[in-house]
Amino acid sequence: MKTIFISSDHAGFKLKEIIKNYLTNKKIKFMDLGPFDDSRVDYPDYAHKVARKVKVNKSNVGILVCGSGTGMNIVANKHKNVRAAQCFNPKSTKLSRLHNDANIITLGSRLISKKNALKFVSIFLNTKFDGGRHLKRVNKI
Repeated sequence: MKTIFISSDHAGFKLKEIIKNYLTNKKIKFMDLGPFDDSRVDYPDYAHKVARKVKVNKSNVGILVCGSGTGMNIVANKHKNVRAAQCFNPKSTKLSRLHNDANIITLGSRLISKKNALKFVSIFLNTKFDGGRHLKRVNKI
């Protein structure tokens, strides 16, 4: 079973908590790497925490939430073997897994609704990499 690591910054804290409740209700195990309240923090610190956990085990995945999703995405993708995808709609989320074997989803709490965020998390966690012609491309990253 894959381990799911989740983190946010202060702007994404409330949405992170909503996602945690969703995962708990679905009986999906996860590890929260902080922050543990909505005090102002620097998003790179938390993106690095999740990316470090994801890169050490091929089956690990991550969920990162900040105001736009962009900052977390940039930081996470600095790590070798991490393929973070900033997701805005169901199709971008599904394709990030099918074609790119994304192992971290980044979400913008100021850009998407709570309902859509939960939908994207579900799609991300339940979509498998297609492999095949896409594997060659992923291996070039």
